[in-house]
Amino acid sequence: MNVSRTLVLGGIRSGKTALAEQLAKESEAAVVYVATATVGDEEMAQRVQRHVASRPSQWGLAETPLQLGETLESAAGKSAPPFLLVDCMSLWVSNLLFAGEETFDRERSAFLEALARYPGSLAIVSNEVGLGTIGMDPLTRRFCDELGWLNQALAATCDRVVMSVAGLPLWLKE
Repeated sequence: MNVSRTLVLGGIRSGKTALAEQLAKESEAAVVYVATATVGDEEMAQRVQRHVASRPSQWGLAETPLQLGETLESAAGKSAPPFLLVDCMSLWVSNLLFAGEETFDRERSAFLEALARYPGSLAIVSNEVGLGTIGMDPLTRRFCDELGWLNQALAATCDRVVMSVAGLPLWLKE
């Protein structure tokens, strides 16, 4: 099996998760869906239920709102590292921002270090926020800055980068 690291970028409802799920289905490894979302209201609970119902039942699930590095380290320790589908960086960055500076710095570093060492294939889903308007408030501007910088770091680490636009893949790096 070839090991590949793919960053899947796109806007809201661009088809990026579906593209990442297709990459996972095409892999020859067991798949673990690494979900960064937290459920805070009924609408989000329904979104999560739809996502779960659409995935193959044999896929594993790791709910990881903060400690992505730890999740990757745990998966790396398996005799056959699974294909990890990490969905998504924008929710994760948001979770980290609300967790405080110390947690943000520690968890971001731990994730990037664990990603560099992960021996299996993976697909990481992230929103591309660099094409929109500049936020009116400091938190929105910080979120866009941090996610943009993280996307750049991930693009440098991953061997493939694809942008999903209207459900169509535009390969930026292969």
